Amino acid sequence: MADLPDRVRLVIFDLDGVVYRGTDAIPGAPELVGWLHGLGVAVRFATNNSMVTRDAYVERLAAMGIPTDVEEIVTSTSATVEHLAQHAPAVRSVLAIGAEGMHRELEAAGLEVTRAADVRPRLPGGPLDRHFDAVVVGLDPSVDYDGLSTAMAAVADGARLIATNADSRYPTPAGFLPGAGTIVAALATATGVTPEVIGKPEPAMFRSIIESCGVPASECVVVGDNPDADVAGAHRAGCASILVLTGVADAASAAGLAGERRPDAVATDPSEVRRLLEGRVS
Repeated sequence: MADLPDRVRLVIFDLDGVVYRGTDAIPGAPELVGWLHGLGVAVRFATNNSMVTRDAYVERLAAMGIPTDVEEIVTSTSATVEHLAQHAPAVRSVLAIGAEGMHRELEAAGLEVTRAADVRPRLPGGPLDRHFDAVVVGLDPSVDYDGLSTAMAAVADGARLIATNADSRYPTPAGFLPGAGTIVAALATATGVTPEVIGKPEPAMFRSIIESCGVPASECVVVGDNPDADVAGAHRAGCASILVLTGVADAASAAGLAGERRPDAVATDPSEVRRLLEGRVS
């Protein structure tokens, strides 16, 4: 199975499970990225993680022998910033539920950011003393009931509800923990408002990358390990996908995939990804 574009000008990589596991690069990943860079192919790294800044990812990848720059890193926070700039430029004041890395990225974009923990209604369930244009939600390990109540009040006052991502869980070395999607679901339930979700598998992240690179979706390939996020998100954005079996999926599960979760090609590792792309990249 290999139904990839004849010409590929943009390759978007997921990170965890595709480029690295923990603190170690997946064998062959640095060579694959270096080969694409050498050919002048546009490369982007896209992650749903909203807690880490792009600068931190540049440092992490450099330590693994993968030189890159901030422009090549796309987190769900930076994609949210791009989405707001393109589709909601009037948004200036933001109430944020998220980790410090998300706050810094939003502030660096020139937004007026207030942490939900720093605002409280005058009375429980009452209005806030200021208006916010949007509530931006990411993964916040310290979120509490008061913060959720504040965000609920801001949405009731007309703020847009925007989720950097809606992941139900995320992996740690010890197992899975609740993801940003659990916080988003709580706010959606409490407010009755359907959030704008930016991260994978929603297409907004990939579409913003395609637009910023000036490359049509038909000449883009997404390389990921998660059929539900990477493959489905690629197809929703009109891109082809390669499922690499170094993370979530194995050969048995890949063989049974269907619909938008079925990749255009399957690769056992980064070396096979290169073989699939040879003769197509330019």
